[in-house]
Amino acid sequence: MHNQFNNTRLQGLDTLRALAIILVLIFHYRSVVSNELLFGFITRIGWVGVDLFFVLSGYLIGDQILRAYIRKEDFSLKYFYARRLLRTLPNYYVVFALYLLFPVVLSGTSTAPFWQFITFTQNLEMRPGETFTHSWSLCVEEQFYLLFPLICMLALSKTSNALRLWVILGAGFMVAALLRLIMFNNHEKSAIDIMDYYEFIYYPSYSRFDELLPGIALAIIKNYHRITFGKLLLYGNHFFVAGLISSGVVFYLFLNTHYQHGIGTSAWTTSIGYSLLAISFSLLVLAALSPASWLYRCKIPGATNLALWSYAIYLIHKPLYQLLKQPINNLGISTDGYLGMGIIVVVSIVAGWILFKVVETPFMKLRTRLVPSNYRNKTNHATGLANE
Repeated sequence: MHNQFNNTRLQGLDTLRALAIILVLIFHYRSVVSNELLFGFITRIGWVGVDLFFVLSGYLIGDQILRAYIRKEDFSLKYFYARRLLRTLPNYYVVFALYLLFPVVLSGTSTAPFWQFITFTQNLEMRPGETFTHSWSLCVEEQFYLLFPLICMLALSKTSNALRLWVILGAGFMVAALLRLIMFNNHEKSAIDIMDYYEFIYYPSYSRFDELLPGIALAIIKNYHRITFGKLLLYGNHFFVAGLISSGVVFYLFLNTHYQHGIGTSAWTTSIGYSLLAISFSLLVLAALSPASWLYRCKIPGATNLALWSYAIYLIHKPLYQLLKQPINNLGISTDGYLGMGIIVVVSIVAGWILFKVVETPFMKLRTRLVPSNYRNKTNHATGLANE
């Protein structure tokens, strides 16, 4: 997600990443600790933080790979995969070990086979309440890291334009929407089937991969349509406002039409709602890349740190929510109030920082020493955006 050892970070992307992790923290607090809507509708819509992460990842990883192809640089799949593994696996395995060490407290209604956690396939056939459910989004991203470079090899290796990649992206949007609609018609037809909705529509990679595509589309425009990209960057504030309005409309639709008690889930929001959400977020990402926008220029205190620690915080926060709930109540502090929430969230952020410092940072330094770039000629190329 980022290279914290490069100082040329983009503040706008940090702001979006910090916003994403805050939304996730708020949403999971309701689902794990307290059912109170402590932040009103934001509590209910906080799950979109993961969708924002997807769009950011699509752009950042897409830009890395596409930049190599357009410049005809010696991109190495081996180095790319090595860098990704050193980036994502250490923190992940530490938190997975936590679930193994505290099974009585942390294990859910059931646990996927060990091999699925090792191969990042546990999001297939996953249902709410199972062990380490928030790892579903990591599965989507890890599978993206594996497959997207291979797709680029097929689409770009013998051409100087991105037409085939655009066709693949367009087809990807349609396939994902169609798959969600098919799964909806087969599995989720009433309110009592909400567990099926998560298993067959919300968690699986095959029905959520399209949320990475708008970020990839931005990376294609940046690298293969540079004049167009330069013109777009002139209107950063326009895209910022458009992204806010578009996101707000999609939030409203999900909050008010997506699920109705006693009736069930809406087919059309299930089919195209996630795509629209990702497209809306891509407008904000575009604004974050534009020097002309407020989002690019505004430095929010603490946003860069939260962005740096976001991966570690995401991994550690949910098990800590589960572990801390009863002890905080035993101290006479209600976890249904802001004080209890504040304590648990702050502890989770601090724990994420510790994980970042103790586990992630040493492995990132090791990565810099062993695999300093994605290119075979390691001395001549930088990794790319610091925010990755």
